[in-house]
Amino acid sequence: MGERLEGRQVSLWVATAGGTGYPCLDSDLEVDVAVVGGGIAGLTAALALKRAGHTVAVLEAARIGTGVTGHTTGKVTSLHRLVYTELADLHGPDVAGRYGQANQAAIEHIARVVAEEGIDCNFRRVSNYTYAESDDALTRVRDEAALAARLGLPSVFTSDTPLPFAVRGAVRFDGQAQLHAVKYLQGLARAVDGGGSHVLEDSRVTSVRDGVPAVVETGRGTVRAREVIIATNVPVGDGGLFAERCYLHRSYIVACLAPAAPLDGTFISVDEPMRSILAIDVDGSRYVLTGGEGHRAAETADAAVRYRRLAVFSRERLGTRETSFRWSTQDTMPVDGLPYAGTLTPTAGHVHVITGLRKWGLTNGTAAALVLADTLTGRHNPWAAVFDTNRIPATGQAVGKSGHPDQSQPDQPTVAGLRPGEGAVVEIDGEMTAVYAGPAGELLAASAICTHLGCTVAFNADDSTWDCPCHGSRFAADGAVIQGPAAVNLAPRPAPR
Repeated sequence: MGERLEGRQVSLWVATAGGTGYPCLDSDLEVDVAVVGGGIAGLTAALALKRAGHTVAVLEAARIGTGVTGHTTGKVTSLHRLVYTELADLHGPDVAGRYGQANQAAIEHIARVVAEEGIDCNFRRVSNYTYAESDDALTRVRDEAALAARLGLPSVFTSDTPLPFAVRGAVRFDGQAQLHAVKYLQGLARAVDGGGSHVLEDSRVTSVRDGVPAVVETGRGTVRAREVIIATNVPVGDGGLFAERCYLHRSYIVACLAPAAPLDGTFISVDEPMRSILAIDVDGSRYVLTGGEGHRAAETADAAVRYRRLAVFSRERLGTRETSFRWSTQDTMPVDGLPYAGTLTPTAGHVHVITGLRKWGLTNGTAAALVLADTLTGRHNPWAAVFDTNRIPATGQAVGKSGHPDQSQPDQPTVAGLRPGEGAVVEIDGEMTAVYAGPAGELLAASAICTHLGCTVAFNADDSTWDCPCHGSRFAADGAVIQGPAAVNLAPRPAPR
């Protein structure tokens, strides 16, 4: 099991937001728009559509804010490391500029919603920095700053940052922000619920059917709607379409207590290993969040080692104390670098999707939601084409080569040596079986075949989950779905003896 880690295995945002208590869907319902997913994209779209006069129903599989958005860094910014150089190289400067405009508009939209709805979510205006410590990174930072300025973004190059250690230089975007992600989502949910619209928790969607009306099925009720928006990390019911356009990336965050006032800004490094930094006061305590150590979800990694590296960086470079919280998250990364917001397929009439938010979901998710809200209310959106789900990939983009792992099986372990809290995938009677040892050593068993598209799951020792390395589905130790696109639990198997 290894050395015990510091800090609670839970997101700071989830731990300090308090709970919600919306009902589950337990009967049939009709609304104008059904939204699958209660994260930043789904709730933003729902509120925009409600404000435009539509009735909406948001269906969340668990509780508001406990999904991907609840495990964010909390940054609200259009400066996404070196994104403008990347997008200009792939798609040209016009597309890069419109991406930036969409994210700038998202910042201002969030600021307005916080003010108009009176959401207490630690919203604070800050500058955001992409910083360099090496000569090579400095050159790239200078180029990014100049390009972003030419694109009309609030970009300057600076050699002066509020960081407590020396850097060679940085891109600085002023007028950015940070917030408590879960408190913001809870505020959105309060604004959506009521007046003929609904927020429904513990309502996992099992299928979506296009048509007039479109139909959203759960285990306990059906929603019929003129339009459906699927706003989950990996789309439910897409048949693996977006798994060919995106890959899953896992990253790690530690929140450490800080003795000094919060840093005046948010930060991300160009040099590797990448480090993301944000400081915030929550409930009278000061924390510094340090993120990084990312890898493709298909790759195995020792989470304990990664958390310790982040904690050491936070102590040695940022002067923090003990780790209070630690968590990991999986984000959907588009192969061609641009998020998706549009119809599920070119022939879909009433089913729309948001995905591929490339780790910057607070702004990309907001921008994507506004694209679909405009689309469904007949308004022109200036960046809809950039986010188009049916766009033609840029030249040289291997959309069909999104990095699925080799599913060949290595030498299989046995269950005889499993200690409490450990799990392993083993072959039993010719079937790949996920076996977990509970706290008292009792064995729980389920099929190791993901119910989404048939990949073999792997045990995540840090979270005690079965994770699909292909498309990001996650299952509890007993096989219950905790994150899609899978909608069905792992099939139970007899416990081995």
